[in-house]
Amino acid sequence: MLALIRSYLDQGVVEDLRYYEAEEDGTPQGAVISPLLANIYLNPLDHLMAESGCEMVRYADDFVILCRSREAAEAALARVQTWVVENGLKLHPEKTRIVDATQKGGFDFLGYHFERGYRWPRKKSMDKVQRRIRGLTPRRTCGCSLEQCIASLNEVLKGWYGYFKHSHKTVFVDVDSYVRGRLRAILRNREGRQGRGRGRDHQKWRNYYFAKLGLFSLMQAHAETLVSLHDGATH
Repeated sequence: MLALIRSYLDQGVVEDLRYYEAEEDGTPQGAVISPLLANIYLNPLDHLMAESGCEMVRYADDFVILCRSREAAEAALARVQTWVVENGLKLHPEKTRIVDATQKGGFDFLGYHFERGYRWPRKKSMDKVQRRIRGLTPRRTCGCSLEQCIASLNEVLKGWYGYFKHSHKTVFVDVDSYVRGRLRAILRNREGRQGRGRGRDHQKWRNYYFAKLGLFSLMQAHAETLVSLHDGATH
């Protein structure tokens, strides 16, 4: 078993067709065994924070400790720093900080940004989904039918919504608008016109035009989620 674990630790990682050698210390970023080993190694920290009365939310080696005052947060941070040193680990020098989540600035955690009582996808998460959408909607080289294009988009949008459905509703309005804008640009190009959809394009290809073709709407899905939650609460 130890030999198997060692082979996992020594194995490099392939990401975006690039190969990365394993580091001498720790587990490779993105390695399949990293979350498992993090959960095993950090389990005592979970118990320590629970016994001290702190509410800690952790996923693998990423965690947030929730406190009601800055003094409590400073005490929790000191407790974690002591445990980390004693166990031969290091806290991330940039990510480790005390944040007042009720003020502007907030913090990122597991793809979300939390700030002033709201949450939405962090910038990297938004950039990533926009790259995926752009890759599926090249207005000059899109040779598939619009229905095929929408089917491919739906796979991405449904999966993305499944994770980020807890975001503020304005996020879904913006992403829906961005997707339809890309589709209108494809239709413009097929008519021999360049550029993004604008002006009369919004009248020619209204939102319901794409809805009839089966385009997944994040905003509609969010509204249905809220109704479902409300009905569940009333029952």
